[in-house]
Amino acid sequence: MKYCTQCGSQCEDNAKFCTQCGSPLTQDTRSDQTENSYGAQDGYQSSYNSSYNNAAYSSGIQPRNIVVAVILSFVTCGIYDIYWMIKLNDEVNLLSGETNATSGGMVFLFSLLTCGIYGIYWLYKMGERCDRIKGENGNSAILYLILSIVGLSIVSYCLIQDTLNKAVS
Repeated sequence: MKYCTQCGSQCEDNAKFCTQCGSPLTQDTRSDQTENSYGAQDGYQSSYNSSYNNAAYSSGIQPRNIVVAVILSFVTCGIYDIYWMIKLNDEVNLLSGETNATSGGMVFLFSLLTCGIYGIYWLYKMGERCDRIKGENGNSAILYLILSIVGLSIVSYCLIQDTLNKAVS
């Protein structure tokens, strides 16, 4: 039997996703490999990333045209931007394996209630999760934080969407 690394529930050996939380299950059961900070075993990063791709396809995540999303954000005076933020949050949470993280609707509500301060923190966390999706120890979190502080959050959204598009294609 396998155990989910996210919620700890017991799953069948041939299961690819947890039946309780939907997180992708690792395929490799060898215990002699060391694990990196993202739970992927050294030498098996590609199979770990393919698990995320399987999660993306099974959930119906489709690549989004970044230019169209930016234009719609401006044309709708930011209304599409709210929708885009909610979708980005939910899709990044799914691909990074954090299904119990804050939902997109709650992120919007918290950002609204804190006059945008929570949105800055949210972009920082999205940077960490995007690095996890890419399978690297990057500095996306710092970049997204700086962009949001100087008022260029939409650039961060574009970078997050680019990460999602590459993960699902």
